[in-house]
Amino acid sequence: MWTEENNKLKQTFKFKNFQEAFAFMTRVAFLAEAAQHHPNWSNVYNTVEIELTTHDSGNKVTKKDHDLAKAIDELRA
Repeated sequence: MWTEENNKLKQTFKFKNFQEAFAFMTRVAFLAEAAQHHPNWSNVYNTVEIELTTHDSGNKVTKKDHDLAKAIDELRA
């Protein structure tokens, strides 16, 4: 579940292993590029942490962030 904190939408995703986590990041990268909206994220083994904020709007959460979060959730489903 996405949480909004400090002007960022955040979520942590867990996978069975590193390969699944990395594959998820690759799919998210294609979504982000198509949306021209790139996340701040990190990956350690099977865990991917994503933070979304709109830099062009003064680092605030906007509809653009919510739209990308929804698309990411649909990927994960």
